[in-house]
Amino acid sequence: MDISIKEVLKDFLIYISKERNFSNHTVSAYDKDLKKFINYIKEMHHESFDDFHLIDRSQIRQFMGFEFESGLSSKTVARRLASIKSFFNYLIQIELITDSPASHVKSPKVEKNIPNFVHNNKINFLMQIPNKNTLIGKRDLAILELFYATGMRLSELVALNIGSVNHNDNLVKVVGKGNKERMIPFGNNAMSALEVYLKERGLSWVSNQNTPLFSAKNNKRISVRTVQTRMKKYLAQVLGTNKGASPHVLRHTFGTHLLDNDADIRSIQELLGHSSISSTQIYTKVNPKKIKEVYGKSHPHAN
Repeated sequence: MDISIKEVLKDFLIYISKERNFSNHTVSAYDKDLKKFINYIKEMHHESFDDFHLIDRSQIRQFMGFEFESGLSSKTVARRLASIKSFFNYLIQIELITDSPASHVKSPKVEKNIPNFVHNNKINFLMQIPNKNTLIGKRDLAILELFYATGMRLSELVALNIGSVNHNDNLVKVVGKGNKERMIPFGNNAMSALEVYLKERGLSWVSNQNTPLFSAKNNKRISVRTVQTRMKKYLAQVLGTNKGASPHVLRHTFGTHLLDNDADIRSIQELLGHSSISSTQIYTKVNPKKIKEVYGKSHPHAN
Protein backbone atom coordinates (compact mmCIF):
# COMPACT_ATOMS: atom_id res chain seq x y z
CA MET A 1 0.00 0.00 0.00
CA ASP A 2 1.45 3.38 -0.97
CA ILE A 3 2.76 5.53 1.84
CA SER A 4 0.44 8.44 0.96
CA ILE A 5 -2.62 6.21 1.21
CA LYS A 6 -1.24 4.67 4.39
CA GLU A 7 -0.89 8.12 5.92
CA VAL A 8 -4.37 9.26 4.94
CA LEU A 9 -5.92 6.04 6.22
CA LYS A 10 -3.95 6.31 9.46
CA ASP A 11 -5.12 9.92 9.92
CA PHE A 12 -8.72 8.88 9.25
CA LEU A 13 -8.57 6.12 11.86
CA ILE A 14 -7.12 8.56 14.40
CA TYR A 15 -9.89 11.01 13.52
CA ILE A 16 -12.75 8.56 14.10
CA SER A 17 -11.10 7.31 17.29
CA LYS A 18 -10.19 10.62 18.91
CA GLU A 19 -12.67 13.11 17.47
CA ARG A 20 -15.67 10.88 16.74
CA ASN A 21 -15.10 8.71 19.84
CA PHE A 22 -15.57 5.44 17.97
CA SER A 23 -14.77 2.30 19.96
CA ASN A 24 -11.58 0.31 19.32
CA HIS A 25 -13.74 -2.47 17.87
CA THR A 26 -15.38 -0.09 15.39
CA VAL A 27 -12.06 1.51 14.40
CA SER A 28 -10.62 -1.95 13.75
CA ALA A 29 -13.61 -2.82 11.54
CA TYR A 30 -13.18 0.41 9.53
CA ASP A 31 -9.48 -0.34 9.11
CA LYS A 32 -10.21 -3.84 7.80
CA ASP A 33 -12.98 -2.66 5.46
CA LEU A 34 -10.95 0.16 3.92
CA LYS A 35 -7.81 -1.91 3.42
CA LYS A 36 -9.92 -4.49 1.59
CA PHE A 37 -11.37 -1.78 -0.63
CA ILE A 38 -8.07 -0.04 -1.37
CA ASN A 39 -6.36 -3.33 -2.21
CA TYR A 40 -9.21 -4.17 -4.57
CA ILE A 41 -8.91 -0.78 -6.32
CA LYS A 42 -5.14 -1.19 -6.63
CA GLU A 43 -5.60 -4.58 -8.31
CA MET A 44 -8.07 -3.00 -10.75
CA HIS A 45 -5.52 -0.37 -11.78
CA HIS A 46 -2.60 -2.84 -11.95
CA GLU A 47 -0.27 -0.11 -10.78
CA SER A 48 0.81 1.99 -7.86
CA PHE A 49 -2.33 3.79 -6.74
CA ASP A 50 -2.41 7.03 -4.78
CA ASP A 51 -5.00 9.24 -6.49
CA PHE A 52 -8.47 9.11 -4.93
CA HIS A 53 -9.84 11.09 -7.89
CA LEU A 54 -9.50 7.93 -10.00
CA ILE A 55 -12.16 6.13 -7.97
CA ASP A 56 -15.67 6.37 -9.34
CA ARG A 57 -19.10 5.06 -8.42
CA SER A 58 -18.90 2.05 -10.75
CA GLN A 59 -15.71 0.82 -9.08
CA ILE A 60 -17.35 0.95 -5.67
CA ARG A 61 -20.31 -1.02 -7.01
CA GLN A 62 -17.93 -3.55 -8.58
CA PHE A 63 -16.21 -3.93 -5.22
CA MET A 64 -19.55 -4.60 -3.54
CA GLY A 65 -20.37 -7.18 -6.22
CA PHE A 66 -17.01 -8.84 -5.65
CA GLU A 67 -17.69 -9.03 -1.91
CA PHE A 68 -21.10 -10.61 -2.53
CA GLU A 69 -19.51 -13.16 -4.88
CA SER A 70 -17.00 -13.97 -2.14
CA GLY A 71 -19.92 -15.13 -0.01
CA LEU A 72 -20.25 -12.17 2.33
CA SER A 73 -23.65 -11.32 3.78
CA SER A 74 -25.66 -8.21 2.98
CA LYS A 75 -24.95 -6.98 6.50
CA THR A 76 -21.17 -7.20 6.01
CA VAL A 77 -21.25 -5.59 2.56
CA ALA A 78 -23.45 -2.79 3.92
CA ARG A 79 -20.90 -2.20 6.67
CA ARG A 80 -18.09 -2.12 4.09
CA LEU A 81 -19.99 0.54 2.12
CA ALA A 82 -20.65 2.57 5.27
CA SER A 83 -16.90 2.56 5.99
CA ILE A 84 -16.14 3.68 2.42
CA LYS A 85 -18.71 6.50 2.60
CA SER A 86 -17.30 7.76 5.90
CA PHE A 87 -13.78 7.68 4.48
CA PHE A 88 -14.70 9.70 1.39
CA ASN A 89 -16.59 12.21 3.54
CA TYR A 90 -13.39 12.61 5.54
CA LEU A 91 -11.42 13.18 2.31
CA ILE A 92 -13.85 15.97 1.44
CA GLN A 93 -13.47 17.42 4.93
CA ILE A 94 -9.66 17.59 4.62
CA GLU A 95 -10.02 18.91 1.05
CA LEU A 96 -8.33 16.05 -0.78
CA ILE A 97 -11.41 15.66 -2.97
CA THR A 98 -14.49 17.77 -3.65
CA ASP A 99 -17.14 15.09 -4.27
CA SER A 100 -17.69 11.60 -2.92
CA PRO A 101 -18.12 8.83 -5.51
CA ALA A 102 -19.87 6.80 -2.80
CA SER A 103 -22.60 9.33 -2.04
CA HIS A 104 -25.17 7.87 -4.45
CA VAL A 105 -24.27 4.20 -4.05
CA LYS A 106 -27.20 2.44 -2.40
CA SER A 107 -26.57 0.15 0.51
CA PRO A 108 -27.87 -3.43 0.21
CA LYS A 109 -31.01 -4.07 2.18
CA VAL A 110 -30.28 -5.76 5.47
CA GLU A 111 -33.07 -7.68 7.12
CA LYS A 112 -33.13 -7.11 10.87
CA ASN A 113 -33.56 -10.42 12.63
CA ILE A 114 -36.07 -10.61 15.44
CA PRO A 115 -33.89 -10.68 18.56
CA ASN A 116 -33.70 -13.73 20.77
CA PHE A 117 -34.80 -13.19 24.37
CA VAL A 118 -35.55 -15.04 27.60
CA HIS A 119 -39.24 -15.49 28.28
CA ASN A 120 -40.53 -13.95 31.48
CA ASN A 121 -41.39 -17.31 33.03
CA LYS A 122 -37.75 -18.45 32.72
CA ILE A 123 -36.04 -15.45 34.32
CA ASN A 124 -36.22 -16.85 37.85
CA PHE A 125 -34.79 -20.17 36.64
CA LEU A 126 -31.91 -18.32 34.96
CA MET A 127 -31.04 -16.52 38.18
CA GLN A 128 -30.97 -19.82 40.08
CA ILE A 129 -28.26 -21.39 37.91
CA PRO A 130 -25.07 -19.71 39.26
CA ASN A 131 -23.53 -21.37 42.34
CA LYS A 132 -24.18 -18.83 45.09
CA ASN A 133 -21.67 -20.50 47.42
CA THR A 134 -18.66 -19.39 45.38
CA LEU A 135 -17.16 -16.00 44.57
CA ILE A 136 -17.46 -16.63 40.83
CA GLY A 137 -21.08 -17.73 41.22
CA LYS A 138 -21.93 -14.60 43.19
CA ARG A 139 -20.18 -12.48 40.57
CA ASP A 140 -22.01 -14.17 37.70
CA LEU A 141 -25.39 -13.74 39.40
CA ALA A 142 -24.66 -10.03 39.90
CA ILE A 143 -23.75 -9.75 36.21
CA LEU A 144 -26.91 -11.58 35.12
CA GLU A 145 -29.10 -9.44 37.37
CA LEU A 146 -27.49 -6.18 36.23
CA PHE A 147 -27.71 -7.10 32.54
CA TYR A 148 -31.39 -7.95 32.89
CA ALA A 149 -32.15 -4.94 35.12
CA THR A 150 -30.49 -2.34 32.87
CA GLY A 151 -30.19 -3.71 29.32
CA MET A 152 -26.67 -2.30 29.12
CA ARG A 153 -24.18 -3.44 26.49
CA LEU A 154 -21.40 -5.91 27.27
CA SER A 155 -18.73 -3.25 26.70
CA GLU A 156 -20.56 -0.92 29.08
CA LEU A 157 -20.74 -3.54 31.83
CA VAL A 158 -17.06 -4.51 31.81
CA ALA A 159 -16.08 -0.82 32.01
CA LEU A 160 -18.04 -0.21 35.23
CA ASN A 161 -16.27 0.83 38.43
CA ILE A 162 -17.62 0.87 41.96
CA GLY A 163 -18.01 4.63 41.54
CA SER A 164 -20.29 4.08 38.54
CA VAL A 165 -23.07 3.00 40.90
CA ASN A 166 -25.19 5.42 42.91
CA HIS A 167 -26.25 2.93 45.58
CA ASN A 168 -28.50 5.40 47.36
CA ASP A 169 -30.76 5.94 44.34
CA ASN A 170 -30.27 2.59 42.55
CA LEU A 171 -28.72 4.23 39.50
CA VAL A 172 -25.75 3.21 37.37
CA LYS A 173 -23.84 5.54 35.07
CA VAL A 174 -22.69 3.89 31.85
CA VAL A 175 -20.58 5.23 29.01
CA GLY A 176 -22.05 4.05 25.71
CA LYS A 177 -21.21 4.43 22.04
CA GLY A 178 -19.54 7.71 21.17
CA ASN A 179 -18.62 8.17 24.85
CA LYS A 180 -22.21 9.20 25.58
CA GLU A 181 -23.11 8.89 29.25
CA ARG A 182 -26.51 7.86 30.51
CA MET A 183 -28.00 6.98 33.89
CA ILE A 184 -29.99 3.76 34.16
CA PRO A 185 -32.17 2.88 37.16
CA PHE A 186 -32.16 -0.70 38.43
CA GLY A 187 -34.09 -2.71 40.98
CA ASN A 188 -33.39 -4.28 44.34
CA ASN A 189 -32.65 -7.76 42.99
CA ALA A 190 -29.63 -6.45 41.12
CA MET A 191 -28.61 -4.24 44.04
CA SER A 192 -28.73 -7.16 46.48
CA ALA A 193 -26.69 -9.38 44.16
CA LEU A 194 -24.09 -6.63 43.73
CA GLU A 195 -23.77 -6.05 47.47
CA VAL A 196 -23.37 -9.77 48.21
CA TYR A 197 -20.65 -9.98 45.54
CA LEU A 198 -18.79 -6.88 46.78
CA LYS A 199 -18.91 -8.14 50.38
CA GLU A 200 -17.42 -11.46 49.26
CA ARG A 201 -14.51 -9.47 47.76
CA GLY A 202 -14.08 -7.49 50.98
CA LEU A 203 -15.37 -4.34 49.31
CA SER A 204 -18.26 -1.92 49.73
CA TRP A 205 -19.72 1.14 48.02
CA VAL A 206 -17.24 3.37 49.89
CA SER A 207 -14.20 1.44 48.63
CA ASN A 208 -11.87 2.99 46.03
CA GLN A 209 -14.28 4.39 43.46
CA ASN A 210 -11.99 3.41 40.56
CA THR A 211 -12.02 -0.28 41.53
CA PRO A 212 -13.55 -2.42 38.75
CA LEU A 213 -17.09 -3.42 39.69
CA PHE A 214 -16.49 -6.89 38.23
CA SER A 215 -13.13 -8.62 38.44
CA ALA A 216 -11.51 -11.83 37.24
CA LYS A 217 -9.62 -14.32 39.42
CA ASN A 218 -6.51 -12.12 39.34
CA ASN A 219 -8.53 -9.17 40.72
CA LYS A 220 -8.06 -7.31 37.44
CA ARG A 221 -11.02 -5.99 35.46
CA ILE A 222 -13.10 -8.79 34.00
CA SER A 223 -12.63 -9.26 30.25
CA VAL A 224 -15.27 -9.19 27.54
CA ARG A 225 -14.38 -12.77 26.61
CA THR A 226 -14.84 -14.02 30.18
CA VAL A 227 -18.30 -12.44 30.45
CA GLN A 228 -19.28 -13.88 27.05
CA THR A 229 -18.16 -17.36 28.08
CA ARG A 230 -19.87 -17.28 31.47
CA MET A 231 -23.15 -15.85 30.18
CA LYS A 232 -23.25 -18.35 27.32
CA LYS A 233 -23.03 -21.17 29.88
CA TYR A 234 -26.13 -19.94 31.71
CA LEU A 235 -28.20 -18.68 28.80
CA ALA A 236 -27.76 -21.89 26.79
CA GLN A 237 -29.53 -23.78 29.60
CA VAL A 238 -32.52 -21.46 29.37
CA LEU A 239 -32.64 -21.06 25.59
CA GLY A 240 -31.99 -24.74 24.92
CA THR A 241 -29.15 -23.97 22.50
CA ASN A 242 -25.67 -22.45 22.41
CA LYS A 243 -26.56 -20.59 19.23
CA GLY A 244 -27.07 -16.92 19.95
CA ALA A 245 -26.56 -17.42 23.69
CA SER A 246 -24.70 -14.14 24.17
CA PRO A 247 -25.01 -11.32 26.74
CA HIS A 248 -26.92 -9.36 24.09
CA VAL A 249 -29.84 -11.75 24.69
CA LEU A 250 -30.30 -10.10 28.09
CA ARG A 251 -30.30 -6.66 26.45
CA HIS A 252 -33.01 -7.88 24.09
CA THR A 253 -34.86 -9.41 27.03
CA PHE A 254 -34.78 -6.07 28.86
CA GLY A 255 -36.26 -4.22 25.88
CA THR A 256 -38.85 -6.89 25.13
CA HIS A 257 -40.13 -7.15 28.70
CA LEU A 258 -40.38 -3.36 29.02
CA LEU A 259 -42.45 -3.19 25.84
CA ASP A 260 -44.62 -6.09 27.03
CA ASN A 261 -45.42 -4.09 30.14
CA ASP A 262 -46.51 -0.98 28.22
CA ALA A 263 -43.28 1.05 28.48
CA ASP A 264 -43.11 3.89 25.97
CA ILE A 265 -40.78 3.06 23.09
CA ARG A 266 -39.01 6.42 23.41
CA SER A 267 -38.22 5.63 27.04
CA ILE A 268 -36.88 2.22 26.02
CA GLN A 269 -34.72 3.96 23.41
CA GLU A 270 -33.29 6.24 26.08
CA LEU A 271 -32.60 3.39 28.51
CA LEU A 272 -30.89 1.27 25.85
CA GLY A 273 -28.85 4.19 24.58
CA HIS A 274 -30.04 3.83 20.98
CA SER A 275 -29.20 6.89 18.88
CA SER A 276 -32.00 6.02 16.46
CA ILE A 277 -35.55 4.95 17.25
CA SER A 278 -35.33 2.47 14.35
CA SER A 279 -32.95 0.33 16.43
CA THR A 280 -35.51 0.21 19.24
CA GLN A 281 -38.41 -0.59 16.94
CA ILE A 282 -37.05 -4.11 16.38
CA TYR A 283 -38.75 -4.99 19.70
CA THR A 284 -42.13 -4.25 18.21
CA LYS A 285 -41.61 -7.26 15.93
CA VAL A 286 -41.11 -9.56 18.87
CA ASN A 287 -44.68 -9.19 20.10
CA PRO A 288 -46.98 -7.93 17.32
CA LYS A 289 -49.99 -8.97 19.41
CA LYS A 290 -48.96 -6.47 22.07
CA ILE A 291 -48.62 -3.70 19.48
CA LYS A 292 -52.10 -4.53 18.19
CA GLU A 293 -53.48 -4.27 21.73
CA VAL A 294 -51.88 -0.85 22.20
CA TYR A 295 -53.30 0.27 18.86
CA GLY A 296 -56.76 -0.99 19.81
CA LYS A 297 -56.72 0.93 23.08
CA SER A 298 -55.20 4.13 21.73
CA HIS A 299 -56.46 4.84 18.23
CA PRO A 300 -59.90 6.54 17.95
CA HIS A 301 -60.89 4.53 14.84
CA ALA A 302 -59.41 1.21 15.92
CA ASN A 303 -62.84 -0.35 16.51
